[in-house]
Amino acid sequence: MHPQFAAATEARGTPIWFVHAGNADEVLQAFGDRERAFAAAAGFEAKPGKLLLLPKLDGGLAGVLFGIEKPGDLIDLFRPGQLVNTLPAGIYRFANAPHDARLAALAFAIGAYKFTRYRKGKPSKVRLNVPDGVDGEDLSRIAEGVALARDLINTPSNDMGPDELEAAARTLGDAHGAKVEVTSGEKLAKDFPLIHAVGMGSPRAPRLIDITWGNDTDPKVTLVGKGVCFDTGGLDIKPSSGMLNMKKDMGGAATSLGLAHMIMSRKLKVRLRVLIPAVENSTSGTSFRPRDIFTSRKGITVEIGNTDAEGRLVLADALSLADEEKPDFIVNFATLTGAARVALGPDLPAMFTDDDALAADVAKAGLAENDPVWRLPLWMPYEALLDSKVSDTNNVSTGGLGGAITAALFLKKFVTAPSWMHFDIFAWTASSKPGRPEGGECQTARALYALLSERYS
Repeated sequence: MHPQFAAATEARGTPIWFVHAGNADEVLQAFGDRERAFAAAAGFEAKPGKLLLLPKLDGGLAGVLFGIEKPGDLIDLFRPGQLVNTLPAGIYRFANAPHDARLAALAFAIGAYKFTRYRKGKPSKVRLNVPDGVDGEDLSRIAEGVALARDLINTPSNDMGPDELEAAARTLGDAHGAKVEVTSGEKLAKDFPLIHAVGMGSPRAPRLIDITWGNDTDPKVTLVGKGVCFDTGGLDIKPSSGMLNMKKDMGGAATSLGLAHMIMSRKLKVRLRVLIPAVENSTSGTSFRPRDIFTSRKGITVEIGNTDAEGRLVLADALSLADEEKPDFIVNFATLTGAARVALGPDLPAMFTDDDALAADVAKAGLAENDPVWRLPLWMPYEALLDSKVSDTNNVSTGGLGGAITAALFLKKFVTAPSWMHFDIFAWTASSKPGRPEGGECQTARALYALLSERYS
């Protein structure tokens, strides 16, 4: 069980009463005159995020009033996660129902996350009785997957290169009895030319990490995660401001590993495969160059229009491998384009697929899990923007518009499976929110886990 959840054998916790403009009078009427007078004297208002500790006569804590949004307003389902960092140490319980008790409890767990590898912090001593009817074990595995992804993204690139990403994958595989194979060196150059090309400018050798788990007779689900451990932009070098957070450019790989943990821990009835092209895009005398042409694993020749569009190159070879065994479902995660952030902002990942039913199911799951996504079109007329005069395709489009779409269309060239889905994620929270501390973030994994759990439990 997650450290933020009290064991079933432990004491019944201090009650937390969730109040809003629609129920405040009713909730306060349930208290005695003394508590109501105290709340009035303290000036408590039933507004989102407002907190009041109600004392006992002996100085102990009788209960907590916490403001949330009124039904019908714009609701933050993770608002209760704010409590884990504001309440005094102790065990608590929900005295009445927040908007979603399950997500409120999950927010407690993931809101307590701290990245402590380099600066030690004290763990939260606020714990929660898991609400009745909520599966605490499932919430725990979700929170563990989120923490794994956040830890990997938050780790700086000097300690999170291709070697270290491989080690993290092997640790996860060992924990769940999965098979882990790695392709590198001459074999990588021969079998995965685009992955090798992107990584050949760095002394930290590129590789393809291949994790398999489950029974071959079960439906095949393949996750592909962009593992660019740092991105200078290559010879088309980024400005310093553009490089500042490029340790998170392996956020797709981190997301795939976090989701893989959830799937394997629950033992879903799938044959899971996780493919991670792990590289560092560096500048050196051996870096790949603008106007170079490489033949991909699929046989498609690619002209390099910009070395800073490296993520789609490494994903192309990995997607080609994934597609070769015709799995039931392929999904890739990538911190791929700034254009997706311009279109949808940092909190709403872009989703691309030709499968309308799948898109609807994922969008529905995302809303239910407070892990939202937004579908953008695979607008085929824009594919002409990727034309090259000297090869089958360019890796970037002409002009500067529709960049998230043209990147997705480039990836589509390497996949034939009808149920393929591409997520263009930010993988970062710029300023803390309830349940979402500042730093690396695991986006879209919880939505996908909910969908896969519904289909393959």
